[in-house]
Amino acid sequence: MNVIRFTDLVAQGKAKGQRVFIRADLNVPQDDAGNITEDTRIRASVPCIQMALDAGAAVMVTSHLGRPTEGEFKPADSLAPVAQRLGELLGREVPLVSNWVDGVAVKPGQVVLLENCRVNKGEKKNNEELAKKMAALCDIFVHDAFGTAHRAEASTYGIAQFARQACAGPLLAAEIDAITKALATPRRPLVAIVAGSKVSTKLTILKALSEKVDGLIVGGGIANTFMLAAGLKIGKSLAEPDLIGEAKAVIEAMKARGAAVPIPEDVVCAKEFKADAVATVKAASDVADDDLILDIGPQTAAKLAAQLKAAGTIVWNGPVGVFEFAAFEGGTRTIAQAIAESSAFSIAGGGDTLAAIAKYGIEKQVGYISTGGGAFLEVLEGKTLPAFEILSRRAA
Repeated sequence: MNVIRFTDLVAQGKAKGQRVFIRADLNVPQDDAGNITEDTRIRASVPCIQMALDAGAAVMVTSHLGRPTEGEFKPADSLAPVAQRLGELLGREVPLVSNWVDGVAVKPGQVVLLENCRVNKGEKKNNEELAKKMAALCDIFVHDAFGTAHRAEASTYGIAQFARQACAGPLLAAEIDAITKALATPRRPLVAIVAGSKVSTKLTILKALSEKVDGLIVGGGIANTFMLAAGLKIGKSLAEPDLIGEAKAVIEAMKARGAAVPIPEDVVCAKEFKADAVATVKAASDVADDDLILDIGPQTAAKLAAQLKAAGTIVWNGPVGVFEFAAFEGGTRTIAQAIAESSAFSIAGGGDTLAAIAKYGIEKQVGYISTGGGAFLEVLEGKTLPAFEILSRRAA
């Protein structure tokens, strides 16, 4: 994908003295008192901001936070805690600017944080007048928020359309490179893991991947629906019986290409959904009417692990069992360890997936960990993200 990269502009000296507007993703979780509880996104945004400062640019940064009502600013919507944490990480004061759409005072070598962009009227609907005002604030627009790349909003799309120059920041560029490596030009075999509670929420992803992957591993409630499609009983497990036909279609599409969707051979069951429920390993054909399937069994996990270790590229979205409960984490742990030990290029995304990666301490063994939830899923669906589309158009 051809986009202008901010790193190239900096290397060419084109950011010096320029007004640089960075759309970052600083949407961090907070407790009831407004304290930041996890700052990964802020830390991930620092390199781009520091790069702009080191290049001698006048730097403006903005982000959304939470779900504010447009035109109705409330103290809970403020980026004030983010400004404080960003200042700590940058080792300098980061002033927070409100009502910034009509003009911002910032000099080369300075950085300001522009208050929650989602409070601006017209932000979510990509209002053209708002987008043009934002674009007028800067010489260079830098999109560095992959988590918002699937949204065509004023601060993510419109500004890129009208800014004098629009480019991808280092975080967004890394996502583009990883996605291209995993899906556009993968090393074969390409194996995808798509897991979660519902087939319906990931049906388009399953269909899209069934046309390009060499192996499609399903897990969680999705696997239960595929088990039904394979003629197996699943007791009272979470599933979507009305989507059996869709699951069969995915199985057939894979089969037609000489590929497969491995159906669990053994599972870990319980009689109730509780952390201390008694876990029983059973053959997939022996599931009782009152059983809940909460994980894949060790035999299935071992076979899938072998497949992952032999892969050239791995795409991972979703844990394969209720990994939050110790008795039902075996499958997800085995999958995680296999990905860590595989020589394949791996890309992983989604909140639960990131939680599993952190739990098993394999961050350094995963090729690329995506920072975007919804955006990552839309990429897997085969959609062209609005941010990618407008940035590639501006690079033409």
